Amino acid sequence: MNIYEQQASNRRMTAMMIAVFVAFFLFIGLGFDYFYLNFNPRGAPQMRMNADGYYELRAQAAATSIPFGTIIALLVGLGMSVNSLINGPSMVLRSTMARRAVSSVEKERQFLNVVAEMATASGLPLPAAYVVPDPDLNAFATGTNPSNSVIAVTEGILASLNREELQGVVAHEMSHIRNYDMRLLTVTAALMGAIALLSDFAGRSMRYGGRSASSASRGSGRKGGGVIMLIVFVVWIVLVILAPLISRLLAMAISRQREFLADASGAELTRNPLALISALEKIRRAVMPTNAINNGVAHMCIADPRGSLIEEKTGFAADLLATHPPMEKRILALKVMAYQAAHPQA
Repeated sequence: MNIYEQQASNRRMTAMMIAVFVAFFLFIGLGFDYFYLNFNPRGAPQMRMNADGYYELRAQAAATSIPFGTIIALLVGLGMSVNSLINGPSMVLRSTMARRAVSSVEKERQFLNVVAEMATASGLPLPAAYVVPDPDLNAFATGTNPSNSVIAVTEGILASLNREELQGVVAHEMSHIRNYDMRLLTVTAALMGAIALLSDFAGRSMRYGGRSASSASRGSGRKGGGVIMLIVFVVWIVLVILAPLISRLLAMAISRQREFLADASGAELTRNPLALISALEKIRRAVMPTNAINNGVAHMCIADPRGSLIEEKTGFAADLLATHPPMEKRILALKVMAYQAAHPQA
């Protein structure tokens, strides 16, 4: 695929993952409301005798038509998201001890110039440029929108990369800003926290009692309806137990897709995929962890701050548990783009 096809493919994949995330959240939330809070939009139907002596279906008055649990969890998730949007960027910078880049230092002046060039190329406002005091090679972007965005690189990046390679790294981070990846990851983190909260509530309800599966299936007018509800109840319990793990796996999958998209978008901005390839290869060879960056910021970085050896692992389990795609795959995708840029199809 060329650069534009890669971008379109990654956007479709990310949209699909977000849809799965939201559907998973709604299934957990509505299941909690239905099985434990008597949620039923129409009430559970019951056979009752009317004044004429005939039986008729009537809604159960005790059932509620409002999914209180899901609404509360959504409000909590929204509150967490708003707090992250307001305070997230400053919290990230404080946690990494990042400082403003200054023009009096030659390498930092070059960094400031490259950031200005990439802002012009992308048509975005000029992001603030920060330097993280760490000898390892890494970089990240933060901010909720282009007007308050920040690009931060480590001292190791400035010392090890030449100008073209630094331009490739900055273009990668600028692409995260242009694609609103930070906002996406903030919403994902809020959904993950809301799912964990809802899972905890549901687990406590199962331990201390609540509406049973048999009562949930009461009033079904079809033969076998109770069996279907029992199956749904069992599936729901399994998902409640695994909810924190599944939501984290989905969040990491979204993070991996955004890295592929940022690589493709960064190559589009510089028109020089080879520069980013060279930068990623240097980052790959720097196997030491980025001590100044904690795991909570890992998904924002151009490479896993735990050390590049983490990204060397491949296979199904490694793909599920990694915040970044294997560096080898990222470099290979960029090499394909570089070849197609040098040999455009007729």
